[in-house]
Amino acid sequence: MKPVATAQQIRDAEQEWFAAHPGGDLMGRAADAVARVCAGVLAGRAHRGVLVVAGPGNNAGDALFAAAELPGLLGARVPIWVWPVAGATHDDGLAAALASGATVVDAAGALLLADGVGVLVDGISGLGGRPGIGDAVSAVARAATGAGVPVVAVDIPSGLVADEVAAHRSVRASHTVTFIAHKLAHVAQPAASACGQVSLVDIGVTVPASAVHQVEDADCAAWFPFPAPASDKYSRGVVGLDTGSADYPGAAVLGAAGALWAGAGMVRYAGPRRPAAAVLDAHPSVVVPVDPGDPGRVQAWVCGSGWPDADADRLALRLSDGVPVVVDAGALDGLAALGAGALPAGSVLTPHAGELARLLGVTRSEVEARPIEHARRAAAGHGATVLLKGATQYAAAEDGRVVIAQPGTPWTATAGSGDVLAGVLGALLAAGLAAPEASVVAASLQAQAALAHDHPIPPERLAERFGAVIERWSRIVERT
Repeated sequence: MKPVATAQQIRDAEQEWFAAHPGGDLMGRAADAVARVCAGVLAGRAHRGVLVVAGPGNNAGDALFAAAELPGLLGARVPIWVWPVAGATHDDGLAAALASGATVVDAAGALLLADGVGVLVDGISGLGGRPGIGDAVSAVARAATGAGVPVVAVDIPSGLVADEVAAHRSVRASHTVTFIAHKLAHVAQPAASACGQVSLVDIGVTVPASAVHQVEDADCAAWFPFPAPASDKYSRGVVGLDTGSADYPGAAVLGAAGALWAGAGMVRYAGPRRPAAAVLDAHPSVVVPVDPGDPGRVQAWVCGSGWPDADADRLALRLSDGVPVVVDAGALDGLAALGAGALPAGSVLTPHAGELARLLGVTRSEVEARPIEHARRAAAGHGATVLLKGATQYAAAEDGRVVIAQPGTPWTATAGSGDVLAGVLGALLAAGLAAPEASVVAASLQAQAALAHDHPIPPERLAERFGAVIERWSRIVERT
């Protein structure tokens, strides 16, 4: 997993490095990394030159020293222009750029140049930057991106806040070069959409310990419950579905599809009669018991998808088995009637932002602005892992650890996607995965299947694409 650090954690790590290396030059290392990315972007375009939009601080120093390196890296003359947006900038960095032939321009000059240079380097603000950018900077940045000019941001696009997910008015980068560890804005939407391709560069500073990580392919591959030679349908996991209703039978069909295509050993359906018939018609391998109240042994339950209301009695029946439960959609609203401690160990709540807001008694906008904080609060309050669904998906464990799922595509923002995801998650819990790992693997499986086919796919058809992602993960396991 890749750590996601706060701005303060990065500052502390840098101070520890400086304490151990008096007189050390971190800026030189950072500038070299930025220069190499810019050199790659400038291939075949060096004659068009570089515009450095420079703020007053160290972020500008990284950008200016990087620009000064470019003629040597490329072995060619590179026109360099510097716009000090605050009227002054990093003195030593500016001196180095001027020694490499740079010309200082004002806002009007920068605007004239922006749509014709080979690369624009955003060195305005970094970890300590405030949200938003001014009109003049915005105009220059828009001119560059509108003309297809690559924009390389140093550490974070100016206008974003490192520890926030909000898409403040900002520079939109095609490349972001960051150091030590990723920050939340690099990995969480909507802020991440302004960062472009993020390159994390090791500059020799120890990565700080973090309670927030983003999962990677290797993690999903290590956690996924691949069957062993001696596996049978029971050892692979039996998942029970109490989903759907007479009004919403499709939710039950979709949850069964998610569980089956995720590799469940057996799926038992124990919901109402109409969705039961629909499930059996679509998926003949699903076991539909004669008595839904006594469906047979399961190792995890999925409840709530397609429930028309908060049916606390229906939920309590499934909780009484004492196995992990995926509490989705309508079942989330039934939790309040059951009281604290009602959920079996290893259970998972799967709200979207609006549902989590109702659980916590806050507004949806508050959840969307601080998703990790609110997911942690719900996890601690309900004694369960919380998988907060959305453009970025967060699995918050009871102890405060948060793992961010792999990213996907906006095409998954469709009715029914959550029903499929609940089925996948139930299958993984039934196979024995711990709740936090099951949550991020389930969300990542669906996201990666959609990412491989970046076009509209109905949720039930997307589930059929899970096999390609699982096969990719299996090849990683084979290589390790």
